Amino acid sequence: MPKITASQVRVPVDVAPDSRDVYIDNYLKATRGTGRLMLFACDQKIEHLNKDFYGEGIDISDGDPEHLFQIADQGVIGVMAAQRGLVAQYAADYPNINYLVKMNSKTNLVKTAQEDPYSPQLVDIDAILAMRDAGVNIVGLGYTIYLGSEYEATMMAEAGNLIAQAHAEGLLVVLWIYPRGKAVTAEKDPDLIAGAAGTALCLGADFVKVNPPKPEGDDKRTPAEALAVASRAAGRTGLVCAGGSTVAADKFLSQLYDQIHIGGADGNATGRNIHQRSLDEAVRLTKAISSITLADYTAEQALDIFNGKQDFTLDDIK
Repeated sequence: MPKITASQVRVPVDVAPDSRDVYIDNYLKATRGTGRLMLFACDQKIEHLNKDFYGEGIDISDGDPEHLFQIADQGVIGVMAAQRGLVAQYAADYPNINYLVKMNSKTNLVKTAQEDPYSPQLVDIDAILAMRDAGVNIVGLGYTIYLGSEYEATMMAEAGNLIAQAHAEGLLVVLWIYPRGKAVTAEKDPDLIAGAAGTALCLGADFVKVNPPKPEGDDKRTPAEALAVASRAAGRTGLVCAGGSTVAADKFLSQLYDQIHIGGADGNATGRNIHQRSLDEAVRLTKAISSITLADYTAEQALDIFNGKQDFTLDDIK
């Protein structure tokens, strides 16, 4: 796919005039000059505690948090998303990674049956700007909203204010939006996923991360066909799909290709499918994913990259 130039980046009008060049630079860095986002999601250490990092089927290296940074540094990604403290502890040793700081998080200990989900903002944006001023390569912020929760109004207000503040400083914002709570009977209902995408647009997000829709009953569409409705609903907010739990690489890459070329997705947001593997295998998977997301390779070509039959570098994004 052709790379975009600085003049082709659509800058939201809430970006302060003296921050336009910063926003454009951050957008081009995050998308590797393509307009598509390959987001390496590393926020699960709070979200899922240690369950995603140690246990059956998970490579032993994933127990060390530095494994995440080694993958991001040696692989091909757009941004690495993680909480402020995790970035603060390791960023000095990995200065070349594009960081997206996840601003809110919660554990999975309190279930919906006990209380509707609420993910509080953990830190003020000034703390992030101080890290950026100190030289950390921060290009954006992330925030999760649980649409349908009784606390959705609080999360939407926090997200709206955060997007306004971030854009004023030239930072991108990615919203994680998941329908979840006692009012939600089907979290992956295609209409709800499309509604989440439209909500992100109305809040002003640059990208929105959603779960792939799951058509059921008389809905005979494939997940990718249903995703196309959500992509249209997102308008000028780029839609990316969550990667979910670890599956075989060939299945994952085929799904990703369909999400982009049938579903109209503007990238991917993948965590466990990458970091639960050994360093070598994880790095090869980032390259395979990026070959589809950032260079329009086929799923078959990407699988060859994952299997080590050919390499993929940033130089192959043309």
